[in-house]
Amino acid sequence: MSDEAPIPEPFPIPETDDELLAQCRVETFMAGGKGGQHQNRTESGVRLVHLPTGVVVTSREERSQHRNKATALGRLRERLESRNRRPPPRIPTRVPSGEKEKRLQEKKHRSRTKRLRKPPPPGAAE
Repeated sequence: MSDEAPIPEPFPIPETDDELLAQCRVETFMAGGKGGQHQNRTESGVRLVHLPTGVVVTSREERSQHRNKATALGRLRERLESRNRRPPPRIPTRVPSGEKEKRLQEKKHRSRTKRLRKPPPPGAAE
């Protein structure tokens, strides 16, 4: 059993924003923060939940809900693309014999150093 997380199945990403938006649940909320009365009284923050994959993105930088929705769609597209990306397969390599020898020598040296730190056994000083 490996410690690696399972890689999710690739998901086809729609070409247009309208098709992608049709696969999402759009939630609006008060963005808060800087921006004055306009931002504090209107629901300009946008949260997109991509229903097929469960990916959630939010945007609350702009004062306009439309601009925030466009930003969130761009983020969602990036997140889906990175989710679909597959890591290249790992090619196992051998440790060179010179490097192995160097490691063993280092271990022997460290062992000797640690052995010298121990107190002498009783009766050895006589």
